[in-house]
Amino acid sequence: MRTLANIFILRYIIPMLVFVSFLRRTRPCGLVRAWLVGFMLVWAGMVPGHAAELVMYERPGCPWCVRWHKEVGSIYPKTPEGARAPLKAVMLDRQSQAAYRLKEPVFYTPTFVLVEKGEEIGRITGYMGDDAFWSLMKMLAGKLDSVDQAGK
Repeated sequence: MRTLANIFILRYIIPMLVFVSFLRRTRPCGLVRAWLVGFMLVWAGMVPGHAAELVMYERPGCPWCVRWHKEVGSIYPKTPEGARAPLKAVMLDRQSQAAYRLKEPVFYTPTFVLVEKGEEIGRITGYMGDDAFWSLMKMLAGKLDSVDQAGK
């Protein structure tokens, strides 16, 4: 079992060391270096990119997951919901669930969990078609708005 220190080292320290080593070897020009450093900080979570994200739990061979990717997957990033909460698709296992503070475990795929700052705001279990997904997603986005209002 991974401890919090091990996760921190794997997620932040090792990638930063690899990144610094890359910068020393390649010596990119100032603008490229600034872009690369900014990208690395956002990726490592040191500078907030998106506070919210939609985590899609899926399993290999899940026919409903495939259907979601066909019907909604290419459209989602172009929507206001996708801009506000980018999609993060992960395979369903114990470690992927441990990455967030979920209200209850995920058993079925696809399950879409809206998280903000690592904490579950709400979820959609299953996929019943694009109309049902978008109406449920709009309700989740409303919950995110109410969480934002409460935080201000």
